[in-house]
Amino acid sequence: MSQPSTTRERSVLVGFLIMLGLSVLLFWLPLIGPFLAGFIGGRYVGSPGRGLVAAILPTLVVAIIVAITGVLTLLPGVGLLASESLVLTAIIQGAPLILGAVIGGAVAH
Repeated sequence: MSQPSTTRERSVLVGFLIMLGLSVLLFWLPLIGPFLAGFIGGRYVGSPGRGLVAAILPTLVVAIIVAITGVLTLLPGVGLLASESLVLTAIIQGAPLILGAVIGGAVAH
């Protein structure tokens, strides 16, 4: 028989959707917007590990959308810009989101 947890661990999928939605709403706040989205989503899921998983998913979704956009244009210059945008997206959007999710999960834990 397992011991009951003192914190409520909620769905990683719902945490992912919270982070994705807040990231879209707070896009105009570079670095702070994604950090807040990650922090709130990390607190929602309840642990740093689950927060990390939930934060990696929106980062991958945005990266895939940017990559597909670059491939569908079939223009080398646009593809180059899309690949540079992918790196910038990972740095500006992904890193603060993941950091916020881990900190939010640790605070909730």
